[in-house]
Amino acid sequence: MQKKNEVPSVTVTSRESEPGEDERAGTPRLTGFRQDADGHWVALLSCGHTQHLRHQPPWQNRPWVLNPEHRRRLIGQPFSCGWCRKERSRED
Repeated sequence: MQKKNEVPSVTVTSRESEPGEDERAGTPRLTGFRQDADGHWVALLSCGHTQHLRHQPPWQNRPWVLNPEHRRRLIGQPFSCGWCRKERSRED
């Protein structure tokens, strides 16, 4: 029973990087891109997860992500999702 002046705590989970329930089978595909609040590119995947794709040489060398035509050409292509890989390794 809740007391009169007591407020229930509610945990709001973020949808960021959560898998979609309808696309769990097979290799995820790249469905699009968006930019985060800092201007970094984020890949949108068919599994429902997201993946930052930063070009920060020498640590992360992805110059293609800065080119709109190169990003467009990758839409629909298979994309290795680290979140899905991590979930599969837990299930094994």
